[in-house]
Amino acid sequence: MPSNSSRVKVEAVKGYGGIITFCKPTLTDREKTLNKILKQTGAIEIHPYNDTRIIAGQATAALEIIHEVKGLEIIMAPVGGGGLLSGTALAAHYFQPGTKVIGVEPEQANDAFLSFEQKRFIPSENPVTLADGLRTSLGSITFPIILNHVHTIVTVNEESIVNAMRMLWERMKIIIEPSSAVPIAAILDKKTDISGKRVAVILSGGNVDLDQLPWILT
Repeated sequence: MPSNSSRVKVEAVKGYGGIITFCKPTLTDREKTLNKILKQTGAIEIHPYNDTRIIAGQATAALEIIHEVKGLEIIMAPVGGGGLLSGTALAAHYFQPGTKVIGVEPEQANDAFLSFEQKRFIPSENPVTLADGLRTSLGSITFPIILNHVHTIVTVNEESIVNAMRMLWERMKIIIEPSSAVPIAAILDKKTDISGKRVAVILSGGNVDLDQLPWILT
């Protein structure tokens, strides 16, 4: 796990009996540490996003939405490594052609946005954002899918991420993690035009330290 992982995620892994090896939060250090563990233990790598099986599994979230919501025009999802966004884009492409898929990323971890705009892979280098699940880089499998099937990627700032988390907690009584809040933040900040459209947002997780909610001043 990256050394700057949130405490709640670290404690959850420990609680499930996981053995944690920490590494620096860069793509290079993650890969070096992973390869070391594979050699030491003989473990099998299951990549969290750059794996066609993982992408297919994550695509089922969008597929369920497509089956349940008729006339869907836009699906919005966060993007870090791109597994969820790739799966979402493929589900829309094959099962609901015409539905636009929009990815959202923190401004302070905007490698996917830059890669998408410049049409070349730009790695994430020491990103500093509350959205710890989105600090990683796109993968060799996810990047081409995103280029081919995602309509656009927009970014949001840290304050907007916190505001989105708080709004969902206050209005819907749903606790979401910062990584999950970025699409809501994009809507609140009007980073993309959704007025009059039928829109779905994928809320991707709720790993939040309830003792350190980001809008509570200490």
